[in-house]
Amino acid sequence: MAETFLLDIAQRVVEKIAHLSMEELGLAFNVESDLRKLKETMSSIKAVLLDAERQQHQNEKLRLCMWKLRDIFYDAEDVVDDFKCEALRKQVVNHPNISFKVRFLASCSLPLSFSFKMGHKIKSINQRLNELATEWNNFKLGQGADNRHVFHRETHSCVNSSDVIGRDVDKENIIDLLMKPSEDPNIPVIPIVGIGGLGKTTLTQLVYNDDRVTRCFPLKIWICVSDEFDLSRLLKLIIHSINKGEKCDNLTVEALQICLRSLLNDKKFLLVLDDVWNENRARWIELRDILGSMDYLCGSKIIVTTRSLKVAFIMSSIHPYELKGLPFEDCLTLFIKWAFNNEDERQYPNLMRIGKEIVQKCKGVPLAVRTLGSLLFLKTDESYWISIRDSEIWMLEQSENDILPVLKLSYNHLPSHLQRCLALLSLYKKDEIYYSDQVVYLWMANGLVEHPKQKQDWEDVGDQYLNELMSRCLIQMNQDYGDVFTFKMHDLIHDLALEVSQKECKIVNCQTKTIDENVRHLSFCDDKQINVAQVFTKLKKVRTVMVQEVSKESKAIHESLVSLCVSNFKYIRALCLQDSPLTALPYSIGALKHLRELDLTNCCNIKKLPSSFYKLRRLQSLRMRGVPLMQLPVSMETLIELRYLEITIKAKKLKGSRLRRWTSLQCLALVDCDNLECLSEEMKCLTELTHLILHGCTELSNRYHINGRLDWQEWLKKKRIPFDDLFN
Repeated sequence: MAETFLLDIAQRVVEKIAHLSMEELGLAFNVESDLRKLKETMSSIKAVLLDAERQQHQNEKLRLCMWKLRDIFYDAEDVVDDFKCEALRKQVVNHPNISFKVRFLASCSLPLSFSFKMGHKIKSINQRLNELATEWNNFKLGQGADNRHVFHRETHSCVNSSDVIGRDVDKENIIDLLMKPSEDPNIPVIPIVGIGGLGKTTLTQLVYNDDRVTRCFPLKIWICVSDEFDLSRLLKLIIHSINKGEKCDNLTVEALQICLRSLLNDKKFLLVLDDVWNENRARWIELRDILGSMDYLCGSKIIVTTRSLKVAFIMSSIHPYELKGLPFEDCLTLFIKWAFNNEDERQYPNLMRIGKEIVQKCKGVPLAVRTLGSLLFLKTDESYWISIRDSEIWMLEQSENDILPVLKLSYNHLPSHLQRCLALLSLYKKDEIYYSDQVVYLWMANGLVEHPKQKQDWEDVGDQYLNELMSRCLIQMNQDYGDVFTFKMHDLIHDLALEVSQKECKIVNCQTKTIDENVRHLSFCDDKQINVAQVFTKLKKVRTVMVQEVSKESKAIHESLVSLCVSNFKYIRALCLQDSPLTALPYSIGALKHLRELDLTNCCNIKKLPSSFYKLRRLQSLRMRGVPLMQLPVSMETLIELRYLEITIKAKKLKGSRLRRWTSLQCLALVDCDNLECLSEEMKCLTELTHLILHGCTELSNRYHINGRLDWQEWLKKKRIPFDDLFN
């Protein structure tokens, strides 16, 4: 089911209103009380949203009401951002280091007009909330603890080994770890980690029932932990597993541990803690210490299965066993077992040919193979098999224990801000190599990154988000370059992201006929012709446009697309036009005052920027690698919020007067600047600059002995010469 992301949107808007300065509030007359009312209303709604999220799946009226709220909250966020845009315009007008001409152009605005518009917009939003209030109050929602993450699964230790395919090597590896002597002062823990559906529980069942393990461990205990890592509950489960007749439901923790001690009675045991989600180290240590206090633990072991690397590192001092996907041949064997009956596959060679393509979609995940195989069981209609092959997995009907609901547990366990971040990754193509810095700036552009704490940058918070997703096995490291890295996302996690974001994000191709008018993020992933005007005329609220594959030969499509963005998407935050055949940006692009990310990478036919570029004052990230500009244009000097700049310059020297305004710049990347002979001494004004990147800049690399990415401030310290001498 598509997500509303309502809780996180509400949190962000309330946070933004709270961070409005007195100066920003003073930009419009008599709006303080209306803004205060808006904040109070949103805060009261936010307080019961957890209850609303719990009830929406059983209440269609509530779900529809939440979608209406989402649109109002988004509009409220746009209004608050309007204050930021106007404050930034005034800051440029009063900036002493910006040329008079640019300051004069920026001053051409009517304060009374802005004040009137803002007052009207805020009152309109409050009125819409009031109109929805009666309907909202009828649901009788209440405040409560955040138990969105609490879910109860049941697993068991039984397994039919003949049903398990391709895990023999993994089984032997785990048994070797069990038999290996340990010097750990605590009871040794073997963590098995991987995404949902890989077969962690099944592998553990195989190990648990192996004769060698049974001989080595006279007592075996299987506990399905699930989400509730409560000491009393776990002790009771362990006791009941050893002796089902033991009456311990009303015992204290002290009595429980005494009871457990008597039951263990110097026995060497194997304890399986299946499906662990707990990331509270203190809770684990409580259980570990009780088990460790029993002197007869010599040789006992614990196996833990989890989807989180963080859980694994909390619970164990040894490196986790990271379970991988099955090879294709094993997946095909498993598929045949679930899709056919009694070797029927020999009678249907055409179905087997289609089946091999279906198995490829599963990317080594056994539960996905089983899910699709089960859908096809006893179905011999070739057209049905083709429809399964050509459908996205997230669009297929599935039961509770099939692949997508199982993966959805990982999503449900994420904090609300990470849920939105993961959903936005659905805009990229499958098998994409993601660049950490690009993803973080896309999140920042869309306001998904929490306000940084003291001594933190926005980029640091974004990196923390990525590390959190990585620790939960939702993304995987591809290559680490130090300050940035590339990562991948499993196709099935991408399917999950598509499923939860289906009313928020839209992948557009030549088959797209209509788009919900409330969609906020668009990605173009088709090299065939797309009728831009026909499909997108009703869209007004889009915040992201990413062009990944649109016919490079058709300049008209790109011109039409950019024209549409300018005319329709007034609140667009991110515009990515990589490899576009555009020869120029329209002058009207200056109307996109909320634009925070612009990617023109390899738009090599663009030779200069329009004079209206100075209006894009909210830009944080500007990528123009491969755009052959002769010099930094004067229109860029107003970009005082710029944090990342990637640029190709054909001049011999950077015009320093442009640089000194970018006091927020964190990273400057000079790419293929063949003629550039020296850096500008004005770079000493870039007090926030942390990284300088030089690629394909032969003259600069030879002069400064730099090639690639370097820590700018550290490099300056090591030079130990006056700054100005670097540029003589």
